[in-house]
Amino acid sequence: MRRTARLLTGTALAVAAAGFVAAPAYADDDGGGGGLEVFPSQAVPGTQITVNTAECGTEATAAGDAGAVGAGVFTLAPSAHDGEAVGQFRVPPSAQPGTYEIVAQCAEGDRQVTGDLVVTLTAGHGQEPRGSVKTGVGGALGPDPVQTAAGVTALAVAAAGGTWLLHRRARGDGI
Repeated sequence: MRRTARLLTGTALAVAAAGFVAAPAYADDDGGGGGLEVFPSQAVPGTQITVNTAECGTEATAAGDAGAVGAGVFTLAPSAHDGEAVGQFRVPPSAQPGTYEIVAQCAEGDRQVTGDLVVTLTAGHGQEPRGSVKTGVGGALGPDPVQTAAGVTALAVAAAGGTWLLHRRARGDGI
């Protein structure tokens, strides 16, 4: 019984240590920057652009600024996804090729989020969606390798512990 308690305690401590190592990856970045998704991220003049962010809190509203590309200001309003703000603007016909920073200032707090838009003069094949689909259900492999590693580690520890307990039970060691 004493060996079982030690083994289970050691396993629990290993899982807790893995959780502490992974914890900084989930910290919220309050420094601004990033967090504004631009779709399509590569466009020709005249294209309708959609931007969204989940960084603006429960209000999920923001004032967008696409002045860098010449499109001016636009509004991001709450979307069907809880806590996510969405807005649209059109790339002006006079826009020149280049990379432009699109900015959104959240209505709640002083949070500012940014994203990049690449303007080209020819419609290329670089406009396919990238990244994971936000369906609200989740997925087996997300964009964060730390979350994936933590999940795989937890599953491996659970499988090893379950196998060990079943083996002990089959041998009749009193479990």
